[in-house]
Amino acid sequence: MQYWNSKAETMPRHELDAWKWRKLRRALDRARASSPFWRERLPGDITSMDDYTARVPLLYKADLLASQQEVPPYGTIPSLDPSVGVRHHQTSGTSGNPPVRTFDTVRDWTWSVDTFCTALHAMGVRPHHKGMVAFGYGLFMGFWGMHYALERMGCTVFPSGGLDSRARVRLLVDYRIEVLGLTPSYAMRLMETAREMGVDLAKDANVRIILAGAEPRSDFTTRTIENAFGARVFNAAGTTEFGGVFMFECPAKRNACHINEPAAFEEVLHPETKQPVGYGEEGVRVTTGLGREGIQLFRHWTEDIVVRRPWHECGCGRTWDWYDGGILRRVDDMRKVRGVSVTPVMIEDVVRGFDEVSEFQSSIRTVRGLDTIVVRIEPKNVPGGDVSTLCERVTTEFKREIGIRPLVELAEPGSLPRFDTWKAARLHDERHLTAHG
Repeated sequence: MQYWNSKAETMPRHELDAWKWRKLRRALDRARASSPFWRERLPGDITSMDDYTARVPLLYKADLLASQQEVPPYGTIPSLDPSVGVRHHQTSGTSGNPPVRTFDTVRDWTWSVDTFCTALHAMGVRPHHKGMVAFGYGLFMGFWGMHYALERMGCTVFPSGGLDSRARVRLLVDYRIEVLGLTPSYAMRLMETAREMGVDLAKDANVRIILAGAEPRSDFTTRTIENAFGARVFNAAGTTEFGGVFMFECPAKRNACHINEPAAFEEVLHPETKQPVGYGEEGVRVTTGLGREGIQLFRHWTEDIVVRRPWHECGCGRTWDWYDGGILRRVDDMRKVRGVSVTPVMIEDVVRGFDEVSEFQSSIRTVRGLDTIVVRIEPKNVPGGDVSTLCERVTTEFKREIGIRPLVELAEPGSLPRFDTWKAARLHDERHLTAHG
């Protein structure tokens, strides 16, 4: 069977739209009746989806944080008493802001896991498979849903939160694990560890399906991971705020990431005008959750840049629209350097093209009064041992592809951070430090 829920995934569009409106109307009624936060923001006489998007204000992360700081830990947002929650999760808070905190009821968690089942089943996961989820099993929502979805689907699950990379490689090989969940950065780390151990993952292991999520990644990185593991790499995304998986890549069309439309009402808005953009145009993803009852989300401005395409352009039979390439980047990831827009994925695409680079890190600094991208690289297996030539080649390719000349520095082997459990921090903006230091 191709679909986890064939009725929901192939429902005619007019029926799907009517179903989403009924679910949204019930969600609005619950929020107005039970949430002090939403009672102040939601009009009481919304009559349609169009009326909803025209009258309900956008919800920003700052709004969530302000509410939670006012009434810790969850703010005035919950539509149910938090004591009925069975799980607590929170964002990383790595941006310097406090984390966004959420809880899930039994019904919420059942719904969240089902969104993961929908995604995994589409990727080809079946009950006879063995799966390993390689992340830290901490407070992040992360891959918790994938772990429980594998169990619900009847798979054998190998939790590896307390293991180091060498132990995870051994698990993959010894138990012939077919399904692997992790971040793209950690996939690169496992590949490096396997090489150090003399393990050829494509030959010695049995991985067939990789869900590499939580970070934007370049096409080159995807191909590199696929070649190293001998497996198909899929994309999927969810957020702690939303509580589940809102999109997943379809095996029928590379980079076609279907929106889980029964779970999320998604808009794509212009980043400046906040007006809707059409199919094929870049915009910011704005999401409304249609399944969570404890902490509800209405018109959340995510900062994710996406391009929406119509459902019929994918041949899988699903009637759900899709995002071309998934999350392309984040609004807050882009930096202007000497008039050129630069993102971490652009830098990664250049540097990963050099087999002689084992790891890298990049930053933006002020050098002699000029904003400069500094790329630190760890060399490996450089022909003739001439690392200065490697720096020159990276510099030249960077200038050709991105349009700005970087400062490329060598780092000692093993000195740059590896990202074992969560999102990689690839681009650090240090201009505020170097300008005054």
